[in-house]
Amino acid sequence: MERFLYPALLVPPCSLTFSDQYAFRPTGSTTAAIIQLFHIITELLTYHPYVVVISLDFSKAFDTVRHASLLQKLAMRDIPDCVYNWLVVYFSGHYHCIAFHGQISSLLNISASIIQGSGVGPVSYVVNAGDLTPVTPGNSFCKFAEDTYLVIPASSINSRSDELDNFIENTAYSLSNVV
Repeated sequence: MERFLYPALLVPPCSLTFSDQYAFRPTGSTTAAIIQLFHIITELLTYHPYVVVISLDFSKAFDTVRHASLLQKLAMRDIPDCVYNWLVVYFSGHYHCIAFHGQISSLLNISASIIQGSGVGPVSYVVNAGDLTPVTPGNSFCKFAEDTYLVIPASSINSRSDELDNFIENTAYSLSNVV
């Protein structure tokens, strides 16, 4: 499955950029992410007295990815129709119930969650987070898997709230999901 999805990740459409994501892709690594983050900070420090780096780490990030928004973003990818259709089926029709003391709850549809250890999970997460970009020019994101670093130069320090609001709005996370 990944051999169909990886080529689509290498040339994303305009609305999905992966230049700031360093995990779950052929050209990504922890080392590349750290180098890029330090490069951004160092460049900004040559022109600004200080830089703010906000580390956003998700609690259960893979569990909160909405299938509908993921499938919408996957539809924009250059993948064969049969692969897309398989992914629609893969993410559909999952239910959950709880059994406790001989009682079984009613079935509830699972409309969010991707399996982190699956071949499809990490690529799906990258696609889901691919359209997250800063709202303020000069600010930067550096993403590695579900960890995201927001870098803000001193001149844009007042944009922190706007950036965090945009981040939460576009990733479908609540503040309780961000550690």
